[in-house]
Amino acid sequence: MTASYVVDPLIFVIDTLLSLYILAVLLRFLLQWCGAEFYNPISQFLVKATHPPLKLLRRFVPPIGKIDTSSLVLILGLQMLSDFSILILKGVMLNIGALTLLSITQLVSLLINVFIFAVFARALLSWLDPGKFRATASILCSLTDPLLDTCRKFIPDLGGVDLSPMAALLLLQLSKMVILPPLHELANLIG
Repeated sequence: MTASYVVDPLIFVIDTLLSLYILAVLLRFLLQWCGAEFYNPISQFLVKATHPPLKLLRRFVPPIGKIDTSSLVLILGLQMLSDFSILILKGVMLNIGALTLLSITQLVSLLINVFIFAVFARALLSWLDPGKFRATASILCSLTDPLLDTCRKFIPDLGGVDLSPMAALLLLQLSKMVILPPLHELANLIG
């Protein structure tokens, strides 16, 4: 048996559990930021799942206006812990600057992916009966309306066909292609 026999499953467990929790905290931050319905079952789940560490952090990290900085600190801290643990298990060492930049790069990628998924899911739900998925549709609308409304300002009305989701998906994918490679390069230079 090789060392990867034990290390690979451990990396998988660490990455999966921390990634899911980071996603939950990020979604809570985004839904709070965009003013989503607080009593929505999905919002309530995210609040209850992320409340214990955020309650502690809020004692030390105050919000800045509408921005819940304690959520951002928790997200970055968890991502850095995840990256550090995985890199240690792989036998790779990075300095704190490179680790921070790598974590920020992964969080930016996650943020863009959340919006890509939300826009795509909202477009799919528009073809179905949204009444059956009211809680999900409400969250998706709250999350994607600012982006889609911005796209609608630049796309003419084409007789009832809304092309704003397609434009938003193109812009989000383009932003991944423009933003992430320089961040990766910078992390490699620092590390």
